Amino acid sequence: MDVPETRARRVLVVGTGALGVAFLPFWINWLRNAHPEDEVRVALTRSALRFVSADAIAVLSGTEVFVDDWSRFSGVEVPHVELARWADLVLVHPATLHFVSRYALGITDTPLLLALQSTDALVGVAPSLPPAAHRNPVVQGHLEVLRHRPGVVLAPTIPAVSASTGELEDGGSAPLNELYDLCVARSRAGAKGATA
Repeated sequence: MDVPETRARRVLVVGTGALGVAFLPFWINWLRNAHPEDEVRVALTRSALRFVSADAIAVLSGTEVFVDDWSRFSGVEVPHVELARWADLVLVHPATLHFVSRYALGITDTPLLLALQSTDALVGVAPSLPPAAHRNPVVQGHLEVLRHRPGVVLAPTIPAVSASTGELEDGGSAPLNELYDLCVARSRAGAKGATA
């Protein structure tokens, strides 16, 4: 579950249906410029497609976008296995409450969730929560599960102005560059622990 440091990383960026996914083209552009050695692929949930264009992401990432929908694959394709084996690092940004909950519970009803439950890659998650959700004990429980799950880095939420209330709320997703840095730091700490 270590992120390679000396060779190019294979980074899978996952966008879910939070409004912040509209900024994913910016973040893909940042990732390719800041880390040109990394090979980048992008997966979008069906709900993410309401806020961001798969075509724009494909142009910026230089590769076809993986859409998290079983109906897009033939009966003989096994996209979850290929994704799970390909990635060195997965960055879920932004991660909706729905996605966080399903991932924490181990639900595998889509190719992407099945891949994430099966991968040896380090998985970074940047939750994007609706107003006041962070105070709900069930939500707190799901976040706690991910916080302590081996191979997962859970980024803290940040204060952000809610598009629905217009008020400053705790629950915005951490920027992708911060999530990336948290994952690299975790990987380095794990590598040092393994050699100590």
